Amino acid sequence: MARTSLLLACGALAKEVAWLTRSNGWTCLQVRYLPADWHNHPERIAPEIDRRLTGWRDHYNTCFVAYGDCGTGGLLDAVLSKHGVERLPGAHCYEFFSGTETFGQMMDEEPGTFFLTDFLVRHFEKLITKGLGLDRHPQLQDMYFGNYQRLVYLTQLPHP
Repeated sequence: MARTSLLLACGALAKEVAWLTRSNGWTCLQVRYLPADWHNHPERIAPEIDRRLTGWRDHYNTCFVAYGDCGTGGLLDAVLSKHGVERLPGAHCYEFFSGTETFGQMMDEEPGTFFLTDFLVRHFEKLITKGLGLDRHPQLQDMYFGNYQRLVYLTQLPHP
């Protein structure tokens, strides 16, 4: 059996990863998508990825993780270091979608920026409204969104 490479990817990146895989002919890449709703509980990300990385070398030549830090406060990097695995650079997908320099400029201009991606727009009801309990507790809306002053939509899809 030919050994392959493993990519553990956030489910929020599924369309982009699938496009990259197809367009580059990466047939030796096995992609495992992990639940995007882990971002609502970032304390789950590092231990869950740790669990999935245990023993990866027994089955794959290489492994890479398609996540930013995603609110883990460096815990994800500690897990990846333990396993000898790298991840995408940046704090969030917002940073690698926009580029580190542009992301930094946007945050310097307005720290109260709420970022949307194509995935988040498509799944806003599930991940935000229901996922954060705003459908059951609308009074939380100001707590979650009251400090945002600007909205930035980082689209990954071409729009005419």
